[in-house]
Amino acid sequence: MRKTSVQALVGFLGLVSAAAACSASSDARFRGTSSGVGGSDGAGGDSATSSGSFEPGVGGGGGSTGSADACDGAPSDDSDKDGFSANEGDCNDCDPNVNPGALEVPTDPKDPKAKQSDENCDGKVDEVTQPCDAGLQLSDLDAMNGARAIGICKALKQGEKGWGVMSAAYTRANGTPASPGAAAGLLAKFGANVKPREGGTLLALSSGNARDASMAGACGSQTCYTSGPGTAPMGFPQDVPGCSGDTDINDDVALSLKLKTPSNATGYSFDFDFYSFEYPEWVCTSFNDQFIALVNPPPMGSINGNISFDSKKNPVSVNIAFFQVCGGCALGEQELLGTGFDSWDDAGATSWLTTQAPVKGGDTIDLRFAIWDTGDQAWDSTVLVDNFKWIATPGMTVSVNTVPTPK
Repeated sequence: MRKTSVQALVGFLGLVSAAAACSASSDARFRGTSSGVGGSDGAGGDSATSSGSFEPGVGGGGGSTGSADACDGAPSDDSDKDGFSANEGDCNDCDPNVNPGALEVPTDPKDPKAKQSDENCDGKVDEVTQPCDAGLQLSDLDAMNGARAIGICKALKQGEKGWGVMSAAYTRANGTPASPGAAAGLLAKFGANVKPREGGTLLALSSGNARDASMAGACGSQTCYTSGPGTAPMGFPQDVPGCSGDTDINDDVALSLKLKTPSNATGYSFDFDFYSFEYPEWVCTSFNDQFIALVNPPPMGSINGNISFDSKKNPVSVNIAFFQVCGGCALGEQELLGTGFDSWDDAGATSWLTTQAPVKGGDTIDLRFAIWDTGDQAWDSTVLVDNFKWIATPGMTVSVNTVPTPK
């Protein structure tokens, strides 16, 4: 009998030194423009371009249009209202996109108008920081290392100004702190053909065991019982039109992060890959295991705070339009090989998808990656998360969206 009554469960210019850039002198003036995609966080993720023009004897900056009098003021003033004065390290107090709390934006070599700039005021220009997840161990349950595994390297200490991870914890789906055990893993690979999207490690979360078939602690079956009955976040599990699901969740696990956004950030993105033994037998049934990326405050375009879903607003489950990895599916079975989803039972996956969402620079957001079994504890699902990037694209509107990741 299918799913019997087991326990119900779940991112100055090179003409002037960065230290002297516009340092809030009374005659400082700047005008310029910026464009591009993204910026670099601790994992060296995104990139962007900026351009500007200078007048002789006038300070310079990193890229947004400024008024002639915007940066008049004393060194203790925050003339551009970005949260930093010259005394606090703002190397260009006439540009709110340049300060110690900003994301470094590499110059686009293809843009002839682009000029180098030190957006984060560290005295370096266009530096590229290496990934920070080398050597992480499979069973490491330090949640900050979980953040590093997905590409978020910078931690923000209490009382420190700037951006980064303010707190990190493994929790249940509703945010209650909990130790995940084998339901979370920091993986150097998943099966024979799925590798991290950045660095050397990715995060796996599972309603069973977050291991592939070759790893210690692998489930060895389509079902492993973990944390038991859970409490879903408000508005979940989310039904798909015409496919009513159960309301109970089980074996739920989450990585919960509190993030201070870079002052010049306009959004962020991350990649994920969802695997489920529910496919194909239990499509459009009450057993609708789900993965969500829950954000608070919820951005415009989210569904109950969730930002990962397809174009028809279907949540990530076996009912999502992107299920394309299986025998007879468009992407075949290569990404299942060696994962256990190829041998323990029939299964399928989405392949890598990319979600993006907007943020306001300098804000604080809560981001929770959560997965659970719906309706019972059987026929487990696993999600891989990696390649988190801040987007710092002045003038660009970032909207909530999930699309297949370019190969």
